[in-house]
Amino acid sequence: MRPRFTALKGVADVLPPETSLWRKIENAAAGVMGAYGYDEIIPPVIEQTGLFLRSIGDSSDIVAKEMYTFTDKGGRSVSLRPEGTASIVRAYVEHNLPVRPAPQKFFYFGPMFRYERPQKGRQRQFYQLGAECFGIADPGVDAEMITMLLTLLDRIGLKGLSLELNSIGCKECRPAFKERLKGFFGPHLNELCPDCQRRHEQNPLRILDCKVERCIEIRKNAPLISETLCQDCKDHFSGLLGYLDAMGAAYVLNPHMVRGLDYYTRTVFEVKGGAGLGAQNAVAAGGRYDLLVSEFGGPDTPAIGFAMGMERLAGLLQGEAAVPGPVLFIASMGKEAAVEALRMAARLRDGGTRVELGWGGSLKSQLRRADKINAGNVVIIGEEELMSGRFKWKDMRDGSSGEGGREDIFKQFSQAK
Repeated sequence: MRPRFTALKGVADVLPPETSLWRKIENAAAGVMGAYGYDEIIPPVIEQTGLFLRSIGDSSDIVAKEMYTFTDKGGRSVSLRPEGTASIVRAYVEHNLPVRPAPQKFFYFGPMFRYERPQKGRQRQFYQLGAECFGIADPGVDAEMITMLLTLLDRIGLKGLSLELNSIGCKECRPAFKERLKGFFGPHLNELCPDCQRRHEQNPLRILDCKVERCIEIRKNAPLISETLCQDCKDHFSGLLGYLDAMGAAYVLNPHMVRGLDYYTRTVFEVKGGAGLGAQNAVAAGGRYDLLVSEFGGPDTPAIGFAMGMERLAGLLQGEAAVPGPVLFIASMGKEAAVEALRMAARLRDGGTRVELGWGGSLKSQLRRADKINAGNVVIIGEEELMSGRFKWKDMRDGSSGEGGREDIFKQFSQAK
């Protein structure tokens, strides 16, 4: 078969069994984040382009090269969202949520869009889970969010992860650090990649996040931001580490870590996975952005958030992907039996039980299909069963069997797992 249409390069269909894995992650996220007081928010996927220019920064690779931006029929410049935080902050300000008691906590799930080279765990349309917390400056909130993230990753079964932390300062101390970086990289400007040559003038912090080998080599002896942090930033970061120590959370200090978006202040963090993800091995990342709400027209509001890519999470959990089989498969012989099977299935499905029907063919072919779709149990309905009102079932996993009337069938399999 030759398909007439195929998906665009850089976008992918998510098919069973992987969709069941995604649902597992989403359900775990809703449960863990709900326990921490986070409520779901669903922002649109399309926004004014200026929203991202203001928040992400026009020096970023996302804005410079990766955004899907176009002019709509009304002459407005609009963009598919490349990340989630800007949209959440816009909604927070637009709907006057700062008047509500702090903290305001939200989580979200949905597609993001960036025009970049497709690679393992990274697509042009990709999905993120994220969380944002507004209104509390105390570093304990940073520790609480990081603890929530680690709890979620453990809940979905990810092991062997590492947490890396840094502080990138605030508007008071970061300008001095940028000047030190410009002075350090200036003599090496011609050796840097073209992107970092541009970053040198616009935002030299981004050179610290470059993945080009020669830029990594040059920056090995670059100044550390910890050397220029103001006392408030030092105290905030020290407070965070104290909270994490008290919680027994393992972490690694990474003095070279920065984040790729302009809005971050103070705490930044990444959770990294194993070698299977290659060089781009961050499973989740986030940090503080205490200035963004006011830049969007709201009051001065401290905030912190993180996001993680579903494709990468699913990639690490790939061995667990499996299409769930039905709890019960009802094979039927004849039209009257098929009607009875449909009625029986409807009642069980109302109770939450996953049921599949045989829908004709020989009994042998129906049972063969039950086996192929990994049915947990089989009930056979034929003329004899219709007459007697007694039905036999068999467990396809251990071979055990039973028999009973209709109510016995409902009791046996209703809401079965």
